[in-house]
Amino acid sequence: MRYLTDRKRAVGMGAAKSGTAHHWSMQVSAVALLILVPLFVFTFGSALGGSYEEITAYYSRPFPALVAVLTIWVGMMHFKSGAQIMIEDYVHGLKGRLAIILVKCLSYAVAATSAYALIRLAL
Repeated sequence: MRYLTDRKRAVGMGAAKSGTAHHWSMQVSAVALLILVPLFVFTFGSALGGSYEEITAYYSRPFPALVAVLTIWVGMMHFKSGAQIMIEDYVHGLKGRLAIILVKCLSYAVAATSAYALIRLAL
C-alpha cells in the first residue's frame, strides 16, 4: 500500500455508490404512480358512497383490488425512499438513523396492513 499514490488510495472511498440505483427506483415508482393513481381514483370513485355489501362485492373483483393494492404498495415504497433521502440530507447522527428506521417501519406497516385488508376484503 505504501507505493500507491494519494489518488489510488482515495478511489472507492467516496460515495456509497447507491445513488444511481436509488434515483432510478424513485423515477420508476413515480412513473408507476402516474399510471396507478388515476386508475385508483377511477376505480375507487365508482365504489365511493356504497354500502358495506356493495364495497365488499366491488373489491372482491380482481381488477379493483389489484389496482388498490398496487397503488398503496408503490405509493408507500415511493414515500419510504423520498423520506429517507430527505432525512439523510437534513437530520444527522443517531436521530437521523432512528428517523429512517421509523419511516421504513411505518411505510412497510401501512403497505402490509392495507394489502392484508384488501386481500381479506377480496376473499
